[in-house]
Amino acid sequence: MAQEFVLEAFLRDDQGKGASRRLRREERKIPAIIYGGDKDARSISLWHNDLKKALENEAFFSHILTLDVDGKKESVILKDLQRHPYKPILTHADFLRVDKDHEIHVNVPLHFINEESAPTIKLQGGAVNHQLNEVEVICLPQDLPEFIEVDMMDIAMDQTLHLSDLKLPKGVKVAALLQGEDHDQAVVSVHLPKGTKADEAEEGEGEEEGGQE
Repeated sequence: MAQEFVLEAFLRDDQGKGASRRLRREERKIPAIIYGGDKDARSISLWHNDLKKALENEAFFSHILTLDVDGKKESVILKDLQRHPYKPILTHADFLRVDKDHEIHVNVPLHFINEESAPTIKLQGGAVNHQLNEVEVICLPQDLPEFIEVDMMDIAMDQTLHLSDLKLPKGVKVAALLQGEDHDQAVVSVHLPKGTKADEAEEGEGEEEGGQE
């Protein structure tokens, strides 16, 4: 992958809410944990502002990250992030170790392209309805995509694209589709907005037919 994220981390021994509060207040760090693989879970801390800044990049959530823990590097993905209920403060992070030989489950963002230039939207006035903005994929770490593109150029009016319509990179699977056809969720659709001329015409035709009965 072209982009690389490396964060400095530190082993910590103090546990409990009191220790975590002191860590955030006095040292400007955030408590976190690394788990998974064939190693024991490790309690760590990271610089709060470094992590907060990294999170501003959408790619951070779908990349293999490097944690430099007291000089020893760990390859991980971010699995959970906790935030303060009303302050712009991070309170805890969970990182899962990755192994190049084992598949991982990661939520990857969807990038909708050609929306503004698609004929059904630009010329016919179609309104886009996004049902999903990300999708859970399964793949080996080296195959993890930063995002998945959804090309809207050729979408027809009243058409719905589903998970099975996504064009996936080699080695990448959609987790939901492995559960069967019933899990082929809608991703995006295009319809005429309510109240348009075409919509009103259809309603008028329906009323006339009803009156003839």
